[in-house]
Amino acid sequence: MKLATTTTWTELLLLLIAFVLSMVIGIERQVRQKSAGMRTHTLVGTGAALFTLVSGFGFNAVLGTDVNLDPSRIAAQIVSGVGFLGAGVIFMRRDVVRGLTTAATIWMTAAIGMACGAGMPLLALAATMLHLVAVGPFARLGRFLPSPDRRRVVTVRYDDGAGVLRAILATATSMGFEASVLGTEVHRDGARPQVRASMRFSGRPPLQNLVLALDDLDGVTGVRLRNDDDD
Repeated sequence: MKLATTTTWTELLLLLIAFVLSMVIGIERQVRQKSAGMRTHTLVGTGAALFTLVSGFGFNAVLGTDVNLDPSRIAAQIVSGVGFLGAGVIFMRRDVVRGLTTAATIWMTAAIGMACGAGMPLLALAATMLHLVAVGPFARLGRFLPSPDRRRVVTVRYDDGAGVLRAILATATSMGFEASVLGTEVHRDGARPQVRASMRFSGRPPLQNLVLALDDLDGVTGVRLRNDDDD
């Protein structure tokens, strides 16, 4: 009976560690106002730890000479299930993919919870610290690395004569970009003339954020992001 009590308290401690570490990751996502925040990450990490604990210790009563269990089977199913959950925070709009980092964070949180459930809390703690480094100092370091955005051109279609170009330039400036117009074409095949402008934007913020902001402007009918060497 003493052994069972000790094991139970150990399992509860591992579950609590998974809860705390997952909450720390969730708070970081919540502060950055991402689509999946503190509650989602806490539940993912705690649930993964619980599944792992049940897989490893929940079937001891049925083990025998004729019964063999493979605890890794539930762990493999956790990875698959979290993959579907992470896919729910990824979306694509106007050739721009958003949510990849948050999806990877959910995947990482599940792995941390599994490590706790498997009795490796130090490994889970180290993984949490590495996650915070990856989304913190690494993210700031990436701003100083050569960006492929410098070779990319934004093609914007907008209604002619409605002052949309001024709104486009004002939006880019407010977001920290410098704009240069490479060329414009006027199309009069529709009910209202439209302008197709090729523009290059330089700045430290991700160019995909600007693409989404331009797409929401009144009078803008299309935004496309392409490389210089695209036909």
